[in-house]
Amino acid sequence: MREIADRGHELASHGYSHRKVFELSADDFAEELRRTKGVLEELSGREVIGYRAPSFSIDARTPWAYERLAATGHRYSSSIHPIDHDHYGAPDHPRHPVRCPRSGLLEIPIAVVERSGRRVSCGGGGFFRLLPYAWSRMNIERLNRRDALPATFYFHPWEIDPDQPRAEALSPRARLRHYSRLSAMEAKLGRLLRDFAWDRVDRTYGLAGERDAATLPERSAATA
Repeated sequence: MREIADRGHELASHGYSHRKVFELSADDFAEELRRTKGVLEELSGREVIGYRAPSFSIDARTPWAYERLAATGHRYSSSIHPIDHDHYGAPDHPRHPVRCPRSGLLEIPIAVVERSGRRVSCGGGGFFRLLPYAWSRMNIERLNRRDALPATFYFHPWEIDPDQPRAEALSPRARLRHYSRLSAMEAKLGRLLRDFAWDRVDRTYGLAGERDAATLPERSAATA
């Protein structure tokens, strides 16, 4: 983690136990935030201001989540995927970043475009790995040009490991989602990095603080 930070990348929190936020009490959530933030900051030597909820699990069941995030020193969250999905999703949430009224925290949703009255994800995950690369590229370009929005994109480290052990207890649908096209993922990410300009979330939204300003490179790749 120290090497990642020293190379100019931003570290943010994904929680300590990977339990969904709506499975925790407000106090347990705050304790997880403090614990994870402390570990990451000790290991990296950099301030941690960002957070993403496991499985995009901040929703109507967790009205206290943003206030707890702000109280523990976080300045932004990227915990909303504003689509209709069988495992997660907030299809009525704005597609652009919004300030939470009581906490002042910035919520930065995963990239989504609207096509024929329906929201379509172009922010990574299984959508990026399973669908043709041209689909993601077309929709990210649409988001940038028509909507003038950066694309908040995500993927998991295991998605670039085609030789990972297979879990036998998964359902056929879960196996399809988890293991399909792993061997194609790394090359697709390479194309994505070449075709668009990318940058850190904290710098894209003007949230980088003084504690880590001296460590930032002049340019890291830029924001799509």
